[in-house]
Amino acid sequence: MPSKSDSKPNLDAILDAMIYLYAESRRVTRAIAEEHGITGSQLWVLKMIEPVHRLSLSELSERIRAKNSTVTGIIDRMERDGLVARRRSDDDRRVVHIELTSKGKSLASGVRAPPTHLFRSLLESLPDRDAAELERIMIKLAKQVRETMPERGFGA
Repeated sequence: MPSKSDSKPNLDAILDAMIYLYAESRRVTRAIAEEHGITGSQLWVLKMIEPVHRLSLSELSERIRAKNSTVTGIIDRMERDGLVARRRSDDDRRVVHIELTSKGKSLASGVRAPPTHLFRSLLESLPDRDAAELERIMIKLAKQVRETMPERGFGA
């Protein structure tokens, strides 16, 4: 009988866990957003801008891993609903910054953080050694995705 250290990892179990966490994150985000009459994407945008006060359209696109055209559509609807405002950069007029309006700030501060709050508390409950190992592995996987996906036509 092979020892535990000799056994192969169950890759299907790892994939199942990753898919479950992703799906659950989307489900919870959507439910929270619906409580406030916005979409999950709009909730993410609010919570990303809230701590930094403003982001350029390009920065926002990169953070939510979406094309500028997709983010433009989200921002158009949020601007129409009075949640954000576009402001041209004083330094470079080609750059458009997205800022929360007072309505957007109020909504952002009143909404529980999307699943990141839940996941953070779960991660904080891990022993330090496990958290450090998970950090190492996740950073390694993210780097590999960044390096391989764009060349396969899957990048943003």
